[in-house]
Amino acid sequence: MLTPLTVAVAVAALALAAWCGFAAYRDQPTKDWHFAGMAVVTALALVQLVVGVVQLARGAKPDGGTVVFVSYLLGVAACVPAVGFISLAERTRWGSATVAAGAVVMAVLQVRLYDVWGGGHG
Repeated sequence: MLTPLTVAVAVAALALAAWCGFAAYRDQPTKDWHFAGMAVVTALALVQLVVGVVQLARGAKPDGGTVVFVSYLLGVAACVPAVGFISLAERTRWGSATVAAGAVVMAVLQVRLYDVWGGGHG
């Protein structure tokens, strides 16, 4: 895996979490610009998914196993879109809080994805 990409996805996810968390603190639902931020974070996750699949296709092997690695890649790619849809249904501060929580989960999944790959040694 590309460590800089993993760090970029984690930092973007944490920035989204802070942004949506602040909206929840201010008693605001997610707004259009929050969805733009979710799109950016999701795009980074999709790039990471493609890079991971390409590396697997080239013969690279994650230390934690291919199935586990691909599962984490898919989970990361689905995390923010899933909470984004939930926030559309929950048009209160709790929708923003849900996105913030999902973005934190996504950042944590980055750490786990890094570990499964082999800590950058693969």
